[in-house]
Amino acid sequence: MSETVIRARQVVGLPDDGNGPGWVQVRDGRIAGAGRGAPPRPADVELDGVLAPGLIDAQINGAFAVDFAEAGTAEVRRTAELMLSTGVTSMVPTFITSPVDELVAQVWRYDQARVASNERGRATRMLPAHVEGPFLSPRRRGAHREECLIDPTPQALAPLLAIADRISYVTLAPERAGAVQAIVDLIAAGVRVSIGHSDADDAAVRAAADAGASMVTHLYNAQRPLHHRDPGVVGAALTDSRLTLGLISDGYHVEPTAIRLAFSAAPKRVMLVTDAVAALGMPPGTSMLGGQEIVVSAGRPPLRADGTIAGADVPLDACLGHASAAGVDLVDVVRAATRTPADALGCSDRGRLEPGALADLVLLGSDDLRARATWLGGELVWNADNVREEMAL
Repeated sequence: MSETVIRARQVVGLPDDGNGPGWVQVRDGRIAGAGRGAPPRPADVELDGVLAPGLIDAQINGAFAVDFAEAGTAEVRRTAELMLSTGVTSMVPTFITSPVDELVAQVWRYDQARVASNERGRATRMLPAHVEGPFLSPRRRGAHREECLIDPTPQALAPLLAIADRISYVTLAPERAGAVQAIVDLIAAGVRVSIGHSDADDAAVRAAADAGASMVTHLYNAQRPLHHRDPGVVGAALTDSRLTLGLISDGYHVEPTAIRLAFSAAPKRVMLVTDAVAALGMPPGTSMLGGQEIVVSAGRPPLRADGTIAGADVPLDACLGHASAAGVDLVDVVRAATRTPADALGCSDRGRLEPGALADLVLLGSDDLRARATWLGGELVWNADNVREEMAL
C-alpha cells in the first residue's frame, strides 16, 4: 500500500467549498482523506499555488493539430498525453454535424482509440463522445454545415441509439420536429441531452428539460438570446435549476459582464468548457474542424472563411483565468471546471477532493491559474519547468 500526504497553501475542491491551507491524503491512486488544518501526519509534499481536482473539459473538438473527427488511434493518444499540460485530467471529445452515418463512424473510431488510451494510462482520461448535431437549428447553426441539419426522426436517431454506450451526450435544438421524443429516447438509452444551436423559446426549453434534457451547450453562443419579452434559450437556461450550463470563457466568446451574470444567476450550474479545435496549442495558421478549414490569427478566435467563429484555441486552465479576471470567485471558477462537469456527466469519482475519488489533481498558479503540475491517480504525469521534481508522489 502506497500513501502520500500533500499540503498546500491553497486547496480548492474540498466539501467545505472554501479556499485556504489544506491537505490531501492519497492512497493507491485514490483520495483517502482531505481537509483543513493539520493533516493526519506530517506532509510528504508541500506546495505553493492552488491545489485542486484535475480539470474536466466536457466539450473539445481537437487540440495540438488533431481534429478528433479525423483522428486515428495514435493521434488521439498523443493529444491525450499533451492535454495533461493544460491541467485537464478528463475530457469529452466533440463531433460536430455530419451525415449521421459519418458521425457514427467517427464516434466508433474514436471510442476504440479511447479505450486503448485509457488502458495504457498516463494520459488524460477519455470519456465517451459528445455528438453536437445534426439535429440543430439552421438559424443558429454557427460553424455547422446547414445542408446536413435534419430533424431527429426515429430513423435518423436510430444509428446513434445503437452506439449509445459510446456517447456521453447529444446536443440538439428542442424546437425541431420530433425533438421531445428524441430526448426521451436518448435518456432511456443512457445518453444525456444538451440544448444548443437552438432558436427555441422559453417554453420549448422547459419542455426539453421536462423530457430529461440536463445541459445547455455553450451558453449565449448560437442560441436565442435573452429579451425581456422573449427569454429564449438564455433566459430559460439561467433560471431553470435542472440545467447545467456550458460556458466558453476564452476572452472572445463571452464578455466579462455576461460571465458574471451566468455565475450569479446560476450558482454551481456553470460548466466551463473550451470548445477547442485542433488549433489549441498551435501557432497561427490554418486548421480543421469537422472536415472544414478554419483560420487562426494572433489575438482572434478560429474563424471560418465567412468570418463565423469556429470553436476556440484557448486551453481550459486559461479559461479559468479569464473567468477569474471577470470577477468570479476562485472557488466558483474551480468548481465550474471540476465538480460541476463531473456531476453533469455522471462521474462521481472525480472533480472533488473527497475520500474515494480518483487522485487526479492539478496545481494551478495562484497568480494566473495556469497549470503547473498534473497528477493522475496520485502519479505526477506532467510538471512545468519551475516545479520541483520532489513533488512526485
